[in-house]
Amino acid sequence: MKTLIFCLLFFVTPPVLAQSDWQEALHEWLSAEDLEENYGEELLEQLEELAQHPINLNQTSQEELEAIPFLTAGQVEGVIEYLDHYRPIRSLSELQMINALDHHTRHLLKYFVVAGEEKKPSPYTTIADLLKYGKHHLTATGKIPFYERAGDHNGYLGYKYRHDIRYQFSNHHIKAGITAAQDPGEPFFADKNRMGYDQYNYYVQLRDIGRLEELNAGHYRVQMGMGLVMNTHMMMGKQTVLQTLGRSQHTLSAHSSRSSGNHLQGIAATVRLAKEWRITAFASYQSIDATLNSDGSARTLLYNGYHRTVTELEKKHNTHETSLGGSIGWKKGTLHLNANAVYTHYDRPLQPDQDVLYHTYAAQGNHFLNASIDYGWNNRQWSFSGEAALNQQGALAVIHSVSNRLTNQFTLMLLHRYYDKRYTSQHANSFREGSSIQNEHGIYLGSTWQPSRSWVLQGYADYAHFSWPRYQVSAASDAFDASLSARYSKKQWTCNMRYRLHLKQHDNGTKKMLINQLSHRLRMAIDWQASSSLTLRMQGDGALVSEEGTNSRGMMVGQQARWQREWLKVTEIFAWFHTDDYNSRLYPYEPSMPYDVSFPAYSGHGIRYAFMAQADFTPHLSVATKLGVTNYFDRSVIATGLQQINHSSQADLLIQIGYHF
Repeated sequence: MKTLIFCLLFFVTPPVLAQSDWQEALHEWLSAEDLEENYGEELLEQLEELAQHPINLNQTSQEELEAIPFLTAGQVEGVIEYLDHYRPIRSLSELQMINALDHHTRHLLKYFVVAGEEKKPSPYTTIADLLKYGKHHLTATGKIPFYERAGDHNGYLGYKYRHDIRYQFSNHHIKAGITAAQDPGEPFFADKNRMGYDQYNYYVQLRDIGRLEELNAGHYRVQMGMGLVMNTHMMMGKQTVLQTLGRSQHTLSAHSSRSSGNHLQGIAATVRLAKEWRITAFASYQSIDATLNSDGSARTLLYNGYHRTVTELEKKHNTHETSLGGSIGWKKGTLHLNANAVYTHYDRPLQPDQDVLYHTYAAQGNHFLNASIDYGWNNRQWSFSGEAALNQQGALAVIHSVSNRLTNQFTLMLLHRYYDKRYTSQHANSFREGSSIQNEHGIYLGSTWQPSRSWVLQGYADYAHFSWPRYQVSAASDAFDASLSARYSKKQWTCNMRYRLHLKQHDNGTKKMLINQLSHRLRMAIDWQASSSLTLRMQGDGALVSEEGTNSRGMMVGQQARWQREWLKVTEIFAWFHTDDYNSRLYPYEPSMPYDVSFPAYSGHGIRYAFMAQADFTPHLSVATKLGVTNYFDRSVIATGLQQINHSSQADLLIQIGYHF
């Protein structure tokens, strides 16, 4: 009855919610599958950081603009060239004068840059000078579940609440902070967490101090080239790679996320040796989780960060990793060349289960060495980048991309990769179809066409071959992935459509032969800017998954309303979903508050509704809250094991308080 009353009130009361923020704009660029499958948390954390501390175009550099993940190398060059001629710019409307930026990129970029005053660099002769000017940001987030899980009564060692605290100080030259995070069920000031939170991420970052371009201490991330030997940043998915045109990067950044994996701990620095020469070096020592064999060797390294049970706590920080590496690079104009090397050592030997065929070429031992050369060049029409890497056994991994801007409206991109089945790298993360940078040979073709200011069409096709067996695949196999998306914008209306076809192979029930799994997914969304403060969205999703003559179908229909005034922003969300099983699950887009990242997959039959409000009570104090409820019509129990909820409904309350001074 309560659910029915809520639904009636939703449709008969005026819907409320805000003008599109950067998350809404990003949603038009990405797909939920790209976010969920590849790099969702890392990407949104980085963009949230940029949104909170936008780049001043009148004081920026090429390296700083390259930190914006959705810009191509040609677009970065186009912005720098315009700034060199016309700086200082007075308004972001001048971005329309930069031919390299298309309409949608300009729309998304405005959330991360400002046309501020061109100030003289502040002095940095002492620590006091560095700390004199800056902003302090303190954010506390808590999640309260209105249900009990099986593990809350017997199994989990801590409370059922999730919470984290973030503090950061930042100015042009320095960024420093700490993030403390606690997952539901983890002990708090108890057991192995006697220091309070389960996870602490702390960092100090210095930038642009003489020849020192960047120095990171504490927790940090490193990306070299296209990621074949080192990339603890995000991985670009198949849809997003069209936006970046596969450009390579050399970046250091602070790790301010609440996540416990995909980062380094120690010190890293980039120093400018001369106008064209730069050197980067890093050293890291950190404790990591692992599942151990009976002889004390590590069978599997774990990065999920969960320490809720006695078994999970026994695995906490039982292995130690040392990583040393660096890069020396030369860059002149748009041509660059870098040599990279990374050495990794574990205090326990890695020894995966060799009884399974797909572990034959898995990383084994204590010591790992990888080296690569990456290179690139671009102009207004062409862009080329690539990387070639070797491991200590001499196995090869290569990736190349080339793109051509045939006209201002049409871009074509080709990407090829070959990863030998014997190639292993402990910190590699690059474009792929499989689960790792190993045992894959593929080619990708994508294009973007903007026939008019209102229309943008994008599409890609990707084929991959795996010469050696993989998990749940006992022989050589293939995969094919293709997508076509269209976006139409006219005055107050925006329409988006995306179709995706994905073919994968896996073992049949007897493991005697491979069978094809063919997945079709369709999404259509319509946004209407009803007024300066009110935006409405209708969205429909569909899925059809075929396998051995059987079909699994799923569909979802949803509505969002966004309303915003000077100090208050409110969001209402409602969706109905019905799928045959988990294969036809659907990923709805659901806006949330800063630093809250979640990509739930909905299957079965039910409804999802949520209400979110954010109030900026003063220029320094903001409070946000979100109540979300999922009701299932086809079950009386949700999830299994320790996560089991003996009810058909699941409700959570998220609260966030931010203080800036």
